[in-house]
Amino acid sequence: MTAGTTTSVARANAATGVIDGIGVGGGSASGPVARMAQPSVLPPPRTVDPADVPAEAAAARAALARVAADLEERAAAVGGDAAQVLSAQAMMAADPTLADQVGELVAGGADAAHALDRAFRAFRASLEAAGGYFAERVADLDDLRHRSVAAVQGLAMPGLPAPGHPYVLVADDLAPADTALLDPAEVLALVTERGGPTSHTAILAKILGLPAVVGCAAAAALTDGTPVLVDGASGTVVTDPDPAIVAEAAARDERRRQAAARVSGPGRTADGHAVKLLVNLGALQELNAAAAADSEGVGLFRTEFLYLDREQAPTAEEQTDAYRTVFNGFPGRRVVVRTLDAGADKPLPFVTADDEQNPALGVRGLRTSRRDPELLETQLAAIAEAAQHTEADVWVMAPMVSVPGEAAGFTARVRAHGLRTAGAMVEVPAAALRAKDLARQCDFLSIGTNDLAQYAFAADRTLGTLAEFLDPWQPALLELVRTAAVAGAACDRPVGVCGEAAADPLLALVLVGLGVSSLSAAPSCLGDVRATLAAHTLDDCRRLAGLALAAPDATAARAAVRKAAAQEVLA
Repeated sequence: MTAGTTTSVARANAATGVIDGIGVGGGSASGPVARMAQPSVLPPPRTVDPADVPAEAAAARAALARVAADLEERAAAVGGDAAQVLSAQAMMAADPTLADQVGELVAGGADAAHALDRAFRAFRASLEAAGGYFAERVADLDDLRHRSVAAVQGLAMPGLPAPGHPYVLVADDLAPADTALLDPAEVLALVTERGGPTSHTAILAKILGLPAVVGCAAAAALTDGTPVLVDGASGTVVTDPDPAIVAEAAARDERRRQAAARVSGPGRTADGHAVKLLVNLGALQELNAAAAADSEGVGLFRTEFLYLDREQAPTAEEQTDAYRTVFNGFPGRRVVVRTLDAGADKPLPFVTADDEQNPALGVRGLRTSRRDPELLETQLAAIAEAAQHTEADVWVMAPMVSVPGEAAGFTARVRAHGLRTAGAMVEVPAAALRAKDLARQCDFLSIGTNDLAQYAFAADRTLGTLAEFLDPWQPALLELVRTAAVAGAACDRPVGVCGEAAADPLLALVLVGLGVSSLSAAPSCLGDVRATLAAHTLDDCRRLAGLALAAPDATAARAAVRKAAAQEVLA
């Protein structure tokens, strides 16, 4: 948002209602609200005669099978990341443990609908108790419950509203089955009462390019037909907006698009200071779009997609083929490979211990190599083999590095496999505070702002209620970024940012002012970041960084930088 937007929001606060949430998509959109329909209610319970138990249990299992099949059909229709999300949900519906639990409840006298309801509630409670990534999957489980209960009653599956005109979709939360099938021509923006920045709603909204605000509890009061203006950059929803505010938002979005279209090529500030602009890549399905983006390569290649939803680790051959495919998409460009980041919110049966009471603080990232060193050795060997047959400039970095000794050990292992460039991720405060010692042990540093915020503020990154602590504009977080960037420069080591912070054009100015040398984000975000950098000098960036660091909180930091950046452009 620009200085003009600040004025608009001030007017909106005076004349209309403004509700706040977590912005997870750029741009804005306005239109009438259409709420997601409420799920069908359970029928009155009935006692199942013992003679009818087999048929009742079969009906419940058939309902689960129908839900799983429906989700797989949707997955086949959409493809890409959305397909992965839907397939994972279909696997949950097809879980034999769930079917067995439903069968036991029916055998105990429950009818099929209530047996399904009770089984899903039990699994839901288990996920909530597990916390973190698992707790955020509760919305997925709720959706499966609603669909299964509807299926066993012969009712239509829950679905999106169809008011006959474009609308802003408002819901308590959105399940992958619904979000994946959104038509951007019909759905203008998304607003959910629950959810966080890593929820499926947030992920898929970015894929679809829709403005979205999640974790917006006050959206519960929004009713069908209410005009709203959704600002995905600021995380605000303005109800009954003045037409002038809507027009100003639309004009701002158009100016942003035109500015992004005018600038191309390597990232530069207005006075020519180089800032490498790279893309994040998390699955082979994203490769074509990532390779086609106007970038200098990949700043974060997440390799977890090869390991997830498997009982055994992928073979060296499987990994080599996948890495070679990615490297071949970026001839002459950099590809930074992050080694397996398992544990915490990405548990793997062949890596993660079942008895870890707090996995976010347990054996995750590079630490998994202590338990299974061959896992890392096989991955490095596969990366090295793939790199030998490509023109890409392959770099490798380790996640969850905490002390210099870990960085030194990882660098030695990388070198032993013939790979030239080894780096360490700065994701915990200890790594940032001793970044100079880390930098001396490797070739580059990469800051993961999502995890760094989580550990700096002791706030679960998947918990929407703690979003204020996870805001990348928090001055304490920016102080850690500066510490790492200054340390890297002192050792002549590049320091990049590959977390969500790099996707915010305004925050990109601050990061460059703090000393960050590269930014890695989703391909769709690079145009805005490139254009914003091109409109400001390096000295401008440094002044803005000073304002952000001096602010008392994230809100004040963002406001101060926004105002000053707009004045610099006008000057």
